[in-house]
Amino acid sequence: MKAEPTCLPVTHPTGRYDVLVGADLLPQLAEFAQLRGPIAVITDSHVGPLHASRLGDVACVVTMPAGEQHKTLATVHAIYDELLAAGIDRQATVVALGGGVVGDVAGFVAATFMRGVDFVQCPTSLLAMVDASVGGKTGVDLPQGKNLVGAFKQPTAVLADVSTLQTLPAEEFAAGMAEVVKHGLISNPDLFGKLESGDWQLNRESSLSELQTLVATAIEVKRNVVQEDPFEHGRRATLNLGHTFGHAVEQVSGYRVRHGEGVAMGLVAAANLAARLEYCDPALQGRIEAVLQAQSLPIRIPAAYEPAAIYQAMFSDKKKAGGKLRFILPRDVGDVFIEKDVAEADVLAAITAVQATN
Repeated sequence: MKAEPTCLPVTHPTGRYDVLVGADLLPQLAEFAQLRGPIAVITDSHVGPLHASRLGDVACVVTMPAGEQHKTLATVHAIYDELLAAGIDRQATVVALGGGVVGDVAGFVAATFMRGVDFVQCPTSLLAMVDASVGGKTGVDLPQGKNLVGAFKQPTAVLADVSTLQTLPAEEFAAGMAEVVKHGLISNPDLFGKLESGDWQLNRESSLSELQTLVATAIEVKRNVVQEDPFEHGRRATLNLGHTFGHAVEQVSGYRVRHGEGVAMGLVAAANLAARLEYCDPALQGRIEAVLQAQSLPIRIPAAYEPAAIYQAMFSDKKKAGGKLRFILPRDVGDVFIEKDVAEADVLAAITAVQATN
């Protein structure tokens, strides 16, 4: 028997919306998201053929090429052109159907097209469900770095249909688990403990009810943080645990490293740096590595990437403040903090320590 959807209300400075987590939600998009006007779906070349037809009656489906390399202003321009050609106006709702890249691009389109139209997130990857779809951040990349152009655009609803995870490639499911591990480290020791003990050994073939529980638990961590700090003036920055290292590795790799894989490497590097600065027990790094390995995630930065190049790439990250890098570091599971003054030598030493040897 199919479980009822889990409903997680999210409040923000201009209102509220619901995150629904459950199975087979997409066919009831209009009902669950309370849509009345035309629906303009933005998806990508991987997800569209699998799931766009499940959404029912829509005004148009705009399909962008799949991949981080297409998360650009050129793609946004092309989408504007297609929306205008389809006669989409300000009464329409833009629906993002896809992973984190689609959600970021579609959200930016919704924030800027006709000075803003309603927006619904239908994330189809684990990473997008537990991270990118909640909180209102949208954006695209520039050659200099990730997410350097964007806007805060709150959705009117989020539908996390966990049945879409069954079509997700195994490596993409694993990439999403990096964000789940991160959420446990930030503020849910029970979640981290279940992963550490092996109680939650989930994959895309797990039961829909198990996936629903996992996704809802991870989303709740992010929901609680973004409600407290909707515009990232304080605590919300802790959600970037692992990301200062991870984004830099992604950039240096030419985005051959998936976001979740970069985050996994970044979590290990952050723990190493924290132990190096005597903020945490050195054993924490090993605990994090064991959990990530159990999820088939990498724990070492490839040897081909020079530590100096990774360090330099960090300075194109928008998370720096006043010209200084900000690192989110763990004291323990469930206890992380922002460190704004770390010596270059310590950062380089941490990168070197967590690099593969060949």
